[in-house]
Amino acid sequence: MSKLRLEGKVAIITGAASGIGEAAAKLFVENGAFVVIADVQDELGNKVAASIGLEKACYKHCDVKDEKQVEETVAFALEKYGTLDIVYSNAGIMGPLPGILDLDLAAFKNTISINALGGAALIKHAGRVMSERKIRGSIVCTASVSATRGGISPVAYTASKHALLGVVRSASRELGSYGIRVNCVSPFGVPTPMAFSTGRQVKFDPMVTERNRAGTGYVKGTHLQAKNIAEAALFLASDESGCISGHDLVVDGGYTVSCDTFPIDVKLSE
Repeated sequence: MSKLRLEGKVAIITGAASGIGEAAAKLFVENGAFVVIADVQDELGNKVAASIGLEKACYKHCDVKDEKQVEETVAFALEKYGTLDIVYSNAGIMGPLPGILDLDLAAFKNTISINALGGAALIKHAGRVMSERKIRGSIVCTASVSATRGGISPVAYTASKHALLGVVRSASRELGSYGIRVNCVSPFGVPTPMAFSTGRQVKFDPMVTERNRAGTGYVKGTHLQAKNIAEAALFLASDESGCISGHDLVVDGGYTVSCDTFPIDVKLSE
């Protein structure tokens, strides 16, 4: 039997009560990890932990906007399991949908607080623990294709993910001196509760919504799901990516490196 990829590792996953975080929690445990499921959805979070098995997973309420709660979650993991090898900063929101001309700046600030500052807080406090205890840990964040491209998502979400990518790249340099790796995984559209909620609000055309949910990009026959992002996070969390840091692993079926402006089946004259 092959060795489990995260055998005996301890991980914190934020936003793990549903969607990508839930898929990651289950996959990490399947690969031998002990997981702290951190979220603000208490009922869902406890259900996920129970479904996995309380001998391998537990729930901790954590609002990533509150740095104290983030610090307490890190301390909780240490007290319960004795170490902290992996943190996966996945908690996030879409934020306000109107464009810049009608942007609610209070809602913009809230989006930045969750998506960017929340990730920075987790990197900060996990990084402190890992460096002090000489743990060669792995820190992973969920960014987005909107971290490098404009016009795919609303302005607040796009700005927050650009900021998060900057934090990841900067932190990777600083924490690398302690043997700690920092990376992010960037999905295209994935069918999660957040995506479905956004789709209902803006009343997308059904065909467009389905394509965005599938996140297929240009790889025929593929359908991007939460588990695909969890698998990418698992790779970055594991020793298999031991020489990778400061990297933005895009999982989008080639969407962000291609476009529809030139048809691939056009026949050029010789």
